[in-house]
Amino acid sequence: MMTLIRPRLRVPVVNALAGTAFASAWLVRGGPSAWWWWTVIEVAVIVRVGTLYVRGGEDTDDGALAGSRADERQQLIAVRSRALAGNVALVAALAGFAIAIAARSAWWPFAVMFLVTGFGYLLGRSVYGSSESDLADEPGAGREARSPVTP
Repeated sequence: MMTLIRPRLRVPVVNALAGTAFASAWLVRGGPSAWWWWTVIEVAVIVRVGTLYVRGGEDTDDGALAGSRADERQQLIAVRSRALAGNVALVAALAGFAIAIAARSAWWPFAVMFLVTGFGYLLGRSVYGSSESDLADEPGAGREARSPVTP
């Protein structure tokens, strides 16, 4: 689906959808201040989307990220940042789990986050794990083994 959206619009569209979903959660929640929170969040989303669209047209590192034109260096930084965020989430979930147990409070939300983060890690290992090209870098690779039949 993302191929149907022009590259400069991809990041603003994703931000608009995520922000509107968050704002809509306040409407579903209800209450006397629901409309006020929805309005504040939606105005912030509109400003953010407009800023991302304008920034996407600039010829800078931030503009390349906002315009979905990131080079390999920027993509590597993004991957490393996501990996760090995942590690921090895993440690925070474990720490929260331990603290909740010690404080005799509700521990299950931390356990769920720990399990979801751990599952995401294992899924990433299985999807992005070692390929056959990585095995060629191991010691002893490239040498042909002697046939057990020949003397």
